[in-house]
Amino acid sequence: MSTGLFSDLLVIDCASFIAGPAAATVLGDYGARVIKIEPPGVGDAYRNLFRLRGTPGEVDYFWTLESRNKESLALDLRRPEARAVLHTLVKRADVFITNSPFPARERMGLRAEDLMPLNPRLIYASLSPYGEQGPERDRTGFDATAWWARSGLMDMVRAGPTTEPAISMPGMGDHPTAMAMYGAIVTALYKRQMTGAGSEVTTSLLANGLWANGCQVQAALCGYELMTRPPRGARGVLNEMFRAADDRYFILTSTNPFRDWPLLARAVGHAEWLEDPLFATPEARMANGPELVARFDALFAGAPFEHWSRVLTDGDVTFGVVSQIYDHLTDEQIEANGLFPEIEGSYGLRTVDSPFQMTGETKVAPHMAPGIGEHSRALLEEFGCSAEAIEAALAG
Repeated sequence: MSTGLFSDLLVIDCASFIAGPAAATVLGDYGARVIKIEPPGVGDAYRNLFRLRGTPGEVDYFWTLESRNKESLALDLRRPEARAVLHTLVKRADVFITNSPFPARERMGLRAEDLMPLNPRLIYASLSPYGEQGPERDRTGFDATAWWARSGLMDMVRAGPTTEPAISMPGMGDHPTAMAMYGAIVTALYKRQMTGAGSEVTTSLLANGLWANGCQVQAALCGYELMTRPPRGARGVLNEMFRAADDRYFILTSTNPFRDWPLLARAVGHAEWLEDPLFATPEARMANGPELVARFDALFAGAPFEHWSRVLTDGDVTFGVVSQIYDHLTDEQIEANGLFPEIEGSYGLRTVDSPFQMTGETKVAPHMAPGIGEHSRALLEEFGCSAEAIEAALAG
């Protein structure tokens, strides 16, 4: 029996790939019981991503992350017998999550107007690529297209003004979108606590991409003409990326040049630059940005990152290493905050924790993600389906 803050919640994860299912994962981290609905035989199409990438090894790391602590019920929802048993679960569920294309929802009876009359307390959570309305309502999309490319982030995040836009990483927009879906669901649960009534909540990859790029989008809405990605040196030395002698990159970040420029110059042992007419004022530093950046390029190239990390830390300069993916495995800060909990019964395999904690509440220990339909028969028996209904639902 599940424990945790949401241990009394039953969540039906009838979504695919990442953003919708990951919202269910976070609910499950806090104790909700999550039943994953996926097609028999092939399972969630997300399972194909691991195979398509051709990664050697047996652990489907995509599925491990998104589907921990879930039970799998394999149903072919194109068949009325399968939809009938889904309705049995929906009548007792608290949350139903879907990202099926709208035409498919209509064909399979998965719309809010189909399911909410079965359960007046149901939270129906709908995720779409481009929103519930408009000419692109029925378009398919992923976070690479609807969150990253469509929001303007892909166009704006470039190494320089002449470089091509960068392709996003898997799940880069899905995971923050999942947190928006999680927030919408919890908001609806609060409303239900106040009113007793369920709600339909919606979000989209496009809406979340615009929110992620909100500072720049708001500037455009206010009529400002935004620059393209500035060339190296144009941002000023206090907001630039540098490379150390061991080819490790790091960035400096500042919002207060009056305070931070003296800290940086003194930290690296060049207090005389504070009096140099080329760099003595913010205006001079911006006008002579390429020259100043070139000096720091030569300086930082003279020692490994570990040296500069100590120097900048001791000098109270805000900076950040450009981490490489395997750095995380031995990162003391990540370890100290428990961000990679161990999966129970996995002989040491760890996973990525959902990104917030609540004082006084303990998350459920992660368990391995299920196989396709691993819990189908047991679930249908538990929810009171007759032997005939079970056989009919699982046939074919």
